[in-house]
Parts: sequence; C-alpha cells; structure tokens
Amino acid sequence: MTSDRPNAPQDESLGESFWALARQLRRASLDSLAEWDVTPSQARVLRVLARRDGLRLSDLAEHLRIAARSTTEVVDGLEAKGLVRRSPDPNDRRATLVSLTEQGAALCGQLRASRGSGAELVFDRLSATDRAHLARILRRLRED
Repeated sequence: MTSDRPNAPQDESLGESFWALARQLRRASLDSLAEWDVTPSQARVLRVLARRDGLRLSDLAEHLRIAARSTTEVVDGLEAKGLVRRSPDPNDRRATLVSLTEQGAALCGQLRASRGSGAELVFDRLSATDRAHLARILRRLRED
C-alpha cells in the first residue's frame, strides 16, 4: 500500500490509516471548538439539541450513550454559559426538558461551519472525484 502522507509507513494498514485520519480530524475539531470555549461533549449536546430540541435529560443521555450523571454535568456547563435552558416536561412533572437558547442555536450554527471548515482542510487534498468516491464508501460503511 502506498501513502500520500509524508513519513507514513508504506506498510501501514487500512485501519491504521483510518485512525490516523480520525486523529487529524479530531485535532481540527478541537481547534475549532477552542475559539468558543466549548468542550467536545458540550458540542455534541448542542448538535443533538439542534436536531431534536426539547429532550429529557434521560433521553439525551441515551442518545449520547453516556451516563445520566455525565449528561447533567455537561448540561450544567452549557446552562451556565446561557446556551441551553431547562424547563419542566409538561407531560411529566418529575422530568426536565433541555432546549437550546437563541444563543445556543446561533453558536451551534457557528460550530457546524467551523467544524466543516476544519474537515474541508483535511479533504481539500483530494480531487472532486476522490472526494465523491470517499463519501460513497463512508456512507456504505456506516450502513448497519
């Protein structure tokens, strides 16, 4: 197998190449989050709420596949920054719903654009044809 990456071992497996790229994308993502003082966990919560606003904490924890206590801590941090709000669930007084504030929705849009820009820098090295092939391959691999 050959590699276009400088200093990449010529015998690097497909899995090793994939994980190296994943680390590169993660670094780009972390760099983009630093500008807004948002952790990766907080960014994930914002992304989920942008798609499914008004979730119970338990549903949010399940969706993120993290412990309810961890979800509470992440939501606490976002609430302190004015990015989310809690409100009583009208269907169950014991439950709490978490929603984006206007500021949270705006930040979510900025994070999406910034994250996309970071990923684009990584993928810009590919031709349009290679990008289309990679997108098709990745979608196929994600199928369950």
